[in-house]
Amino acid sequence: MSEAVRGGLSPDGAQETRAQCRADALPDDALQGKTEAEAVTLLSGCTWRIGERDGKALPGTMDYQAQRRTLGIEKGKVVWVRRG
Repeated sequence: MSEAVRGGLSPDGAQETRAQCRADALPDDALQGKTEAEAVTLLSGCTWRIGERDGKALPGTMDYQAQRRTLGIEKGKVVWVRRG
């Protein structure tokens, strides 16, 4: 599923915060190993973006947002999570 299909994207491709972030109750590494779809569900209401998919870096901004999570996806699963 493309980021555009999910809706609510900011100009830099980050998912915009619209509700309380449910993933804030979990450590970031709890997303590792989840499928992309599971991660998207957990990140509902959070600021996030995909920074890498199957070894290919995706465009993003260099601004720092402490609440934003950037995900690395490999073969449909989250392999890393970074903040900022």
